[in-house]
Amino acid sequence: MQDTAAAPAPAQKELFGHPRGLSFLFATEMWERFSYYGMRALLVLYLVKYVLLPGHSEHVIGLATLKGGMEAVFGPLGAQPFASLIYGFYTSLVYLTPIFGGILADRVLGQRRTVLIGAALMAIGHFMMAFEPLLLFALLTLILGNGAFKPNISTQVGELYGPGDPRRDRAFSIFYVGINIGAFFSPLVCGTLGTELGWHYGFAAAGVGMLIGLLIYVRGLRELPPDELQRARAAHREHEPLTAADWRAIGMLLVLFIPNTLFWAAYEQQGNTIALWADAHTDRSVSFLPGQVSIPVTWFQAFNPFMIFAFTPALVALWGWQARRGGEPSSVTKMAFGCFGVALANLLMAYAAAHTGEAGKASWLWLSGYFAIVTVGELYLSPVGLSLVSKTAPARVLSMMMGVWFAGSFLGNFLAGYLGSFWSSMEKPAFFVMIASVAAFAGCLIALTELPLWKTRRRSF
Repeated sequence: MQDTAAAPAPAQKELFGHPRGLSFLFATEMWERFSYYGMRALLVLYLVKYVLLPGHSEHVIGLATLKGGMEAVFGPLGAQPFASLIYGFYTSLVYLTPIFGGILADRVLGQRRTVLIGAALMAIGHFMMAFEPLLLFALLTLILGNGAFKPNISTQVGELYGPGDPRRDRAFSIFYVGINIGAFFSPLVCGTLGTELGWHYGFAAAGVGMLIGLLIYVRGLRELPPDELQRARAAHREHEPLTAADWRAIGMLLVLFIPNTLFWAAYEQQGNTIALWADAHTDRSVSFLPGQVSIPVTWFQAFNPFMIFAFTPALVALWGWQARRGGEPSSVTKMAFGCFGVALANLLMAYAAAHTGEAGKASWLWLSGYFAIVTVGELYLSPVGLSLVSKTAPARVLSMMMGVWFAGSFLGNFLAGYLGSFWSSMEKPAFFVMIASVAAFAGCLIALTELPLWKTRRRSF
């Protein structure tokens, strides 16, 4: 296999200092996340308030068989626990299937074709959700489509930049904003349509969003570099074995997979125990407004995506300023900072809990501080981790390794649920210290890998 570090950077038209292809990938991902989070916002409500009610559940193909199988494992299930299990399996599998989508792209189809197939499947799946009997087939179609789409759209961001290009980390941070724009607006649009006009309108809106993303991607194909599979076949090296350096790079990414999983286990408390804290232990009244308005519990979940919009430009500018002076931290160092940021945020909550007591309520400003620090931590780890995979993994297995990286969220979500199960039985300060310890341990593990990883491949990490 040729050393990709020796390959020249592709000549591309630029927009705002980055290849034009980045804007198309940004917009494609934004609309895909709009469709995903819009449908996800409706799923449990749709199940509990409509599909699983008598007179409706009998019409869903395969639902009785699925419920029987789940009850054999979990015992008798009412509508709400059954809906939560369906939701849990769906949201976890969308982070597992990217492994197989990556293999398909690396070995058979290439990233472009696999993204096109994935986007088309997801659009079809969202529209299938509008037909009650096809619910389970729609979810399966969405899972498969996401598996094909997710790892391959991310790898193409990295392929826009040559080896050692310092703009790569910043490009993934910009790309990450697209994810969160879609995540922020989709519940407002799809959720409102689904609950006010009818469930099927909300699902159809998600399908329309995915179609828009597909059209944007097709329009931007000319701005994207050729797939690695295409380049390998042209050079007659698609069957060459991986080198020892390639295997060391894969090994180091697998080592980083462990702290990446721990990071998401701590981070994903936002939708779990942090929501419970906001509900039962937070004074949500805003006294400086007339009439003393109370912040709805669910609105706290919008703090994080909003802060990503607000913080990313400043962070990208900071990294650019550091790069011009030769002091930008390495990708691995940034990721360690990200873990320590989540640890610090939980220590802040531990302090708030210790000074509030079990019976009292803390000001909502503590949660605002928590989300601000967590958001900075996320921006230092999540998009930077994608960037690291794109420049570290051997080109021939890049999409597969990106899928493996996403599987960290799959396991992290399960571990987050397990850690959250201690919420009721632990003192709240101790609980937050436990979560902080998990994140800090992940940061230490990442920091320890930096020197070996630097030696693994001759690139700028």
